[in-house]
Amino acid sequence: MNLPNSITLVRVILIPFFIDLMIYGYYRPALLVFIVACLTDALDGTIARLTNAKTDLGAFLDPMADKLLIVSSFVTLAILSKIPVWLVIIVVSRDIILTLGSIVIYFTGNSLTIKPSILGKGTTFLQFLVVTLTLVLVAYGIKPAYLTGVYWTTAGFTIASGVQYVLRGMKIMA
Repeated sequence: MNLPNSITLVRVILIPFFIDLMIYGYYRPALLVFIVACLTDALDGTIARLTNAKTDLGAFLDPMADKLLIVSSFVTLAILSKIPVWLVIIVVSRDIILTLGSIVIYFTGNSLTIKPSILGKGTTFLQFLVVTLTLVLVAYGIKPAYLTGVYWTTAGFTIASGVQYVLRGMKIMA
């Protein structure tokens, strides 16, 4: 367990605090917790690269922490009617499909190296952006309807990156 992996775990630990704040309507503190969680995502990777502290655990833990934060954020926002359910279905379905595909690849004895694509990184950025912008608008009493274009862009990237990763998985299985 090195420093970058510890920072990644902080991101995971922040998730229940974020959800709790959201459920009880403390949107500004929830926004702050979410931003801190996003900063840990940038910080752990930067430290790992600069200190040559990349590990197999970190390669697994970092994207899993991202998925947990994104899925829990999207589901919570949908339950609170702050983002469209159709977008949550797309985001969560993609992650379920990719997780199941990874499990199948692993249990069939194939080697799986978790390496995010540019499209995948763009998708993660847009998903974090959707949550951040939605929280900003909600925290200041502005209707998130202004984010329709961001929602559709995020949906497009999410679908495209999902297809890309599925095709990568099919290549591994071939």
